[in-house]
Amino acid sequence: MTTTLTPPPGLTVRPATLGDAAAVCALLNEVDLLEIGRADTELVEVQADLKHPEVDLERDSWLLYDGDLLVGYALLWDESGGERIDVDHYVLPGRPEGSLHLFDLMEDRAAERAAANGAARAVVHLHLNTTPTTDPAALRARGWRTVRRYNVMARQLDPVVDPVPSPPPGVTLRPCLAEEDRRRAHDLLQKCFTEHFDHQPRTYTQWLDDINAERVDWSLIWVAHVEGHGDAAVLRTHNDRASMGWIGNLGVLAEARGRGIGSHLLRHAFGHYASLGRDRIGLGVDTDNSSGALALYERHGMALDYAVDTWELIRPV
Repeated sequence: MTTTLTPPPGLTVRPATLGDAAAVCALLNEVDLLEIGRADTELVEVQADLKHPEVDLERDSWLLYDGDLLVGYALLWDESGGERIDVDHYVLPGRPEGSLHLFDLMEDRAAERAAANGAARAVVHLHLNTTPTTDPAALRARGWRTVRRYNVMARQLDPVVDPVPSPPPGVTLRPCLAEEDRRRAHDLLQKCFTEHFDHQPRTYTQWLDDINAERVDWSLIWVAHVEGHGDAAVLRTHNDRASMGWIGNLGVLAEARGRGIGSHLLRHAFGHYASLGRDRIGLGVDTDNSSGALALYERHGMALDYAVDTWELIRPV
């Protein structure tokens, strides 16, 4: 593989700024339309990524231009503080050289970030739609490989069919309106997802940055108290997507599983969002999740909307 940090002829690259958020959002929605048939990226999501305190925009972001037209965007971030580095990559079709040039830049920077962390290699992860605008064959030629698949599941909602359910005996839910409960939600998420693929431990402050806490509606995040176990489950949702309500996390501690708590949290989300007037709700699930989450969602009427692959590149620093 030949790596060059010089853009192909006719193309230019510069770092992103927070002021570019609207243009980046428009580009990502163009890619969404090509890959899933609808614009599904919200401006607040892009703004949250660009202003994240762990992203150095000058060195960790790239905008690709064909003349004055924005045709590509890439972003890199480091949640692990070690060898694991995450990247995003979006390029409109018809510019394969520009697409690969962004990979040159991202891969080089990933190795630099991992080396600064004291790691001997960079393990780079990228999420791409299973039918991406990026050429999968070109990625494989660079040494990338798919290591995981996530399904985005969705379900229609109806306030008559989906009332807010009564909790199982011994279970109570409370929204995270108080700081103490927000910290408890964070603690539960860390414990529930410790063994999950790609989970990175995050402090409470880091988590607040990750979820763009200044815009969070904390009434849409619930902690479940289970008799005999204490606080044992958490449901984090948000209502800022145009296409559907969204379940970001649903976790139950291992010792409290098998009591129908996961099913109740899922139906609680259905009922609550139906009462808010939403007609659709979705979530993402690891298809290799050993907890049986995919089967749980399918039993409750959720079906595949589209799928995303995790691609991995291992590069010495």
